[in-house]
Amino acid sequence: MTTEQKDVAALAKDGNKVIRNHMLVSMGVGLIPIPIADMVGITAVQLNMLRKLAKIHEVPFTQHKVKSILTALVGGGGSLTVAEGFASLIKFVPVVGTTVGAVSMPITAGAITYAVGKVFLQHFASGGTFLTFDPEKVREYYAEMFKEGKTAAADMTS
Repeated sequence: MTTEQKDVAALAKDGNKVIRNHMLVSMGVGLIPIPIADMVGITAVQLNMLRKLAKIHEVPFTQHKVKSILTALVGGGGSLTVAEGFASLIKFVPVVGTTVGAVSMPITAGAITYAVGKVFLQHFASGGTFLTFDPEKVREYYAEMFKEGKTAAADMTS
């Protein structure tokens, strides 16, 4: 293995550790019983994750720019976004809603955080920056990573 390959492997290892840690935190935030507050907290966790991934890859980070990119990526996810919103809003229903939300939101939060992290890990590894990021070009990969993230999040809870 060449030095460059070792560096790429080390960056991937560090990046995956950041993703896993933030995925766990997102899942914990998903347990917040207050609708919408959980989504705000999860967004904050994802912004922090992107800041750390950017630092690993020496990519400049501007919170305002990254927040709009994150909104475009996650918000443009169609049914994925509806799933997150539903999992949060169901908490408004007394007793049953809190129970259903407590079960579904952590998995959804973990899966979305995983997908966001994997998309940016791949983007940064290929030399991309926040300025060159195009959410439409990664939509399919994001959906694929969301499915993978649901499995990973479910495995973490068992």
